[in-house]
Amino acid sequence: MEGLSYFQGTRTLNTLSDQTAWVLSVFAGILMCKIVYEITNQISLLFFKAYGKLRDSQKIEWCNRGISTAHAIIVSIGALYLLLFSDLFQDRSHDDLIVYRHSTLSNMMLGASIGYFLSDLGMILWLYPTLGGKEYVLHHGLSMFSIILSLVSGQGQIYILMVLFSESTTPFVNLRWYLDVAGQKSLKLYLWNGFALFLGWLVCRILLFVFFFWHMYIHFDQVKKISSLGFYSLHTVPPILALMNVFWFWKILKGLIKTISKSRHQS
Repeated sequence: MEGLSYFQGTRTLNTLSDQTAWVLSVFAGILMCKIVYEITNQISLLFFKAYGKLRDSQKIEWCNRGISTAHAIIVSIGALYLLLFSDLFQDRSHDDLIVYRHSTLSNMMLGASIGYFLSDLGMILWLYPTLGGKEYVLHHGLSMFSIILSLVSGQGQIYILMVLFSESTTPFVNLRWYLDVAGQKSLKLYLWNGFALFLGWLVCRILLFVFFFWHMYIHFDQVKKISSLGFYSLHTVPPILALMNVFWFWKILKGLIKTISKSRHQS
């Protein structure tokens, strides 16, 4: 009995420690957004002449996109490591069900993402609709709901990380915008970035979601053991995000075709 009491007490302390870690990481994520915003502003003033000629609203969006680029790089690397290179989600590496697995690192990374989405959503709503319309509010709202639910319950983190890896397309989206407002659409870089965005979106936001749903299907015996709210969220939120990704993919494809057509006429 004493051994059991000790084990339960230790488990409670570990749980509290994990909760403290991810709550602190939320604030760290918010602080990171503030620091990156200021650094982006200072670097842009020094090295990009086009930045000084922008309207105030464009300067805010320029720096805001610096934040989203930094977040995308960090979470993409973190998600890739946790999903492929660590043993956390390998089928036979742990006794726990794959849908129940999490670690201090995964908790902290998801917490930092909440900090980013909170900061970005705050800026979107404050300057609405300058930084994005209803689709961005919906995207951020669904993302935060899913991440918070996964952190609180400790369930389904493998699927949250898959979705977060799709943020790896964000730097290409932002570079396209930067070149556009800087009047550099005629550069070859703009065209090659368009190809990279198209391929990246196809792999990370279309094919990855196909794999996402296939993984849920073959692990459905585990998925159905997730809490009711988590179970139904897994069957509603990802399909909504997938439909949004398909819609944006169609717009990217049309934009790429238009850019290629213009490039051919100019040459």
